[in-house]
Amino acid sequence: MPRASGPLAEALGHRTVLLDGGLSNQLAAQGCDLSGGLWSGRVLVERPDQVEAAHTAYARAGAEVLITASYQVGYEAFAAHGHDRAATTALLHRSVALAARAAEAADHEVWVAASVGPYGAVLADGSEYRGRYGLSVRELAAFHRPRIEALLDAGPDVLAVETLPDPDEAEAVLAVLAETGARAWLGYTVADGRTRSGAALPAAFALAAEAPQIIALGVNCCDPAEVLPALEAAAATTRKPLLAYPNDGSVWDSATHTWHAPQAPSPWPTPAWQHTGARLIGGCCRIGPARIATLAARLPREPSAGK
Repeated sequence: MPRASGPLAEALGHRTVLLDGGLSNQLAAQGCDLSGGLWSGRVLVERPDQVEAAHTAYARAGAEVLITASYQVGYEAFAAHGHDRAATTALLHRSVALAARAAEAADHEVWVAASVGPYGAVLADGSEYRGRYGLSVRELAAFHRPRIEALLDAGPDVLAVETLPDPDEAEAVLAVLAETGARAWLGYTVADGRTRSGAALPAAFALAAEAPQIIALGVNCCDPAEVLPALEAAAATTRKPLLAYPNDGSVWDSATHTWHAPQAPSPWPTPAWQHTGARLIGGCCRIGPARIATLAARLPREPSAGK
């Protein structure tokens, strides 16, 4: 079956769309080596077949959107590992092509979302969970612009601007999206009812509330318990479809490069998320194909009364 024929934004107007889960955890489950600072980017370089296999696993689980392996791919970071500008551009293109191949082989319609991770992701030190990098909005826009342009050249259905810890970075990405006219969703990572940098959620969501390029707005890579309050803050700010793809509640330790799992995993009240306006729902780190398959079987696809 070919990739989804209609724009994702149109689908979100009348139903819930199921996202995939965490790419890095699935690559690790497949036996891939993610060490060395490039994380899933290392597998993109060395074992592209494994990246496609991970996408295929999620498509078979029922995911309707595959998010590419470009989250940590940045020109500066990859230059430090011996990849020149042309090679890094080729890797960004490869990330979209691999997801597209998996989408085309699926037995249902599947969209491809090109991952635009935050500046902190390419530092590989957990900075995306802290934010406030000491860079200006202009400097952050200069960082994001070339890889967004490279990803767009590869022809994804949408950009997945994800795991942003700070409104300043959202402002920078929104400026680049306005220049390109590209459609995207935007997800903040949150903790304790604020963005990871400590910004208030209403103001953070307000930045993108009316941006014509943004098709959905919400949160990702956070504790599931943080999702509903964040969605409520977003719903009070915008009428756009909302998105929610949390992790399993684990906390990333950047010093040891390990996840600390919660003693009692938080429940996923997906009907409440949908009632609040979530139309893109899936998983992030440590959420694998089995969990996505469960969501595919149980998640109501028609909107509830909330929106």
